[in-house]
Amino acid sequence: MHTLNLGILAHVDAGKTSLTERLLHTAGIIDELGRVDDGNTQTDSLALERRRGITIKSAVVSFDIDDVTVNLIDTPGHPDFIAEVERVLSVLDGAVLVISAVEGVQAQTRVLMRTLQRLRIPTLVFVNKTDRAGARYEQVLRNIAAKLTPNAVAMGPAVTGLGTRDAHCPSYAADDHRLTDRLTDLLTVHDDALLAAYVEGGEPIAHTRLHEELAAQTGQALVHPVYFGSAVTGAGIAALTSGIKELLPAAQGDADGPVSGTVFKAERGPAGESLAYVRMFSGTVRTRDRLPFGQGPAAAGEGKVTGIDVFAHGSDIRGASVGPGRIAKLRGLTGIRIGDAVGVARKATEHHFAPPTLESVVVPAPHVPRGELHFALAQLAEQDPLINLRQDDIRKEVSVSLYGEVQKEVIEATLAEEFGIDVTFRETTTICLERPSGTGAAFEIIDKDDNPFLATVGLRVDPAPIGSGVDYRLEVELGSMPYSLMRAVEETVLETLGQGLHGWRVTDCTVTMTHSGYWPRQSHSHGTFDKAMSSTAGDFRSLTPLVLMAALQQAGTTVYEPMHRFRLELPADALGPLLPVLAHLTAVPGPPSVDGALCVLEGEIPVARVHELQQRLPSLTRGEGVLESAFASHRPVIGSLPRRSRTDRDPLNRKEYLLRTALRGPGPSGE
Repeated sequence: MHTLNLGILAHVDAGKTSLTERLLHTAGIIDELGRVDDGNTQTDSLALERRRGITIKSAVVSFDIDDVTVNLIDTPGHPDFIAEVERVLSVLDGAVLVISAVEGVQAQTRVLMRTLQRLRIPTLVFVNKTDRAGARYEQVLRNIAAKLTPNAVAMGPAVTGLGTRDAHCPSYAADDHRLTDRLTDLLTVHDDALLAAYVEGGEPIAHTRLHEELAAQTGQALVHPVYFGSAVTGAGIAALTSGIKELLPAAQGDADGPVSGTVFKAERGPAGESLAYVRMFSGTVRTRDRLPFGQGPAAAGEGKVTGIDVFAHGSDIRGASVGPGRIAKLRGLTGIRIGDAVGVARKATEHHFAPPTLESVVVPAPHVPRGELHFALAQLAEQDPLINLRQDDIRKEVSVSLYGEVQKEVIEATLAEEFGIDVTFRETTTICLERPSGTGAAFEIIDKDDNPFLATVGLRVDPAPIGSGVDYRLEVELGSMPYSLMRAVEETVLETLGQGLHGWRVTDCTVTMTHSGYWPRQSHSHGTFDKAMSSTAGDFRSLTPLVLMAALQQAGTTVYEPMHRFRLELPADALGPLLPVLAHLTAVPGPPSVDGALCVLEGEIPVARVHELQQRLPSLTRGEGVLESAFASHRPVIGSLPRRSRTDRDPLNRKEYLLRTALRGPGPSGE
């Protein structure tokens, strides 16, 4: 048996969960189809998912297609839960991208396809809902070619009975010239040998060779076969199932090699134990094995596997081991988190989508102890690291990062249902970031001027290319201080950059340590160690924020706000009234494209203003305007700079900072 780890991805409401149900029914895993609207589907197991009719958490279910075991991963379609999709991408062998035959290619569809192509994940396209009124064939194919990829090939002719329950989705015969001609044109673009055989042979390429090449190029994510059908009626499902088996590559891996896997989902069992969903790439894990896990080159933890649940025949069953290519739930690895490598790390975690651009303060009901709230939110952050808790000890508040308002509603409902905690949220605000505007440097010398800490620290801040993050470097000898003190400075630098001159995270910069110095362990005349006479890591952790922020003040920072790329379809005569509104919202529109009575306008708009545009659009376009938007980039804020309240001891205010920082007694001089 071969294994294929398959992701089902789509824009919300395109029908991917219904497709999952149909595939399970066709494979004989379930006897009766569930319905999203009825809340009885196989993969939407959370009560909240059943009630809202949307997928919130990714789910795994297994079935067989002849000699191929498919681990099917159903992912959320709503953009508020893109983090779930993010985690799944790293474990896929192939994907099915679902598109509605009625709505066609939508904003999230394009975001997903771009990511699948960038990661070179082999992808089939399934155009669903051919039984719905308004379903289209030719127009959707043109939509796919224009907005997703020109390297798409329809695997069947036009749908008959389109838009009715009797819609039939035929497949081309293997030797149908309509298919072979299209495959010849498409496949020879990517294969010089095939092109030479076609040009020199003087005859059409055999359909068997074309099919072999189609499988090869689909496996390399060069071409994308397109299937039409209906998850509700079952039309076109047989052809799609054959495509999954024949065109998508099976998982590879050495069962006797070093253990290597990736955690893409984490949850807690009924007894509160850690459950880690792991995709194995190499090696074999057995019950009672001790496994290192963590992120980066060095493992952060180690644990003993107390149980293994493998996915097979529609459910997860207890097993003694799990090998490469398989997905399993591992028990007993306390402290393991999403994104952790199990065993040997393959590569550093890569983020495929933009981080959350919104945040909101969580306000507990008066009777809720804040400790209970923080514990519950920490549990949620275990399952979704991008929630990114921000603890404000000064104001006794905690905020969470968000992708949108729906996610906020889900967190509120989850806290109530799973933890019995009632909360509300303050108004959602946008998360900005800061980048250094220039170069700045500062230093403080031990036992000089008004430096109350037994430490010498000098730092220089330089701007770095956009997207490069934070790079920490040394211009002092690594051996000039004990490693623990060096490490204390580096860790504090990274922590302090979480709040810049305006309270936002500082990124895209290089921080260089230019000065270092310490007092080694010293003692009184009686020979006993005197902490007040010797430098400790605490001195460096306390001094570093003052030096770093002084350097940052000299460099200055620019505040950047997140921007969405938008696409507007509207009546051409509504463009005039709309443009002043876009200017008011500080949007930057491009040149409009007018085709008769229809106008298409693309551009960028601040994330903070998208909701207002959505609210005003119906009245400006007589209800005919359609808005699509997705994260694009950050740009410098226009107008007054937004500030974020600090949650630290505020090293920008030296006097207040020193009052809030626990100081020790005088140094060896006794003064």
